[in-house]
Amino acid sequence: MLIENREITISNGKRIIIRSATDADAKSLCQHRYVTSGETYFMARYPEECSFDIADVEQKLLHTRNSACDFMVTAFLDNEVIGDLGVTQLRNLTKYSHRAYMGISIQKEYCNMGLGSIMIEYAVKQAKENGFEQLELGVFEDNIEAIRLYEKFGFQKYGIQPRAFKLKDGTYRDELIMVKML
Repeated sequence: MLIENREITISNGKRIIIRSATDADAKSLCQHRYVTSGETYFMARYPEECSFDIADVEQKLLHTRNSACDFMVTAFLDNEVIGDLGVTQLRNLTKYSHRAYMGISIQKEYCNMGLGSIMIEYAVKQAKENGFEQLELGVFEDNIEAIRLYEKFGFQKYGIQPRAFKLKDGTYRDELIMVKML
């Protein structure tokens, strides 16, 4: 589904457009994922694992656009993606239909400016409107800033997946699992 467009101003004075990414944004979204994957190890992938198969990304964006419940909250500066948040129904089965999974990425240059809060606030509101009863996410256990942000919006810790991520240097990181009842 597509969300309603919204214009905001973040703390550095930049005017940002919040809207759903569409198939026309596939290239910019791929570039965003490449950039954010290289800025921190807190992302699920390394830059070289990012897909630049524009046709594939266009299809995924089209699927989200046509979904009755899945959506994206994407931040644009001068028509380029600088932040991306997706909410997806956990599984398309009756017993799972009340649950959704959320993932977010913001380019480092735009972190700590209120953008994450605005995007999460928008996503929580839309998830409720879509009939979801709980919103779930996973976060690196040592990503303290992100955990604080999620807690600010009422997400609670409910589990740990040990050694969920194995970094290139051979070390492991646990994943903290969080949920917000809507």
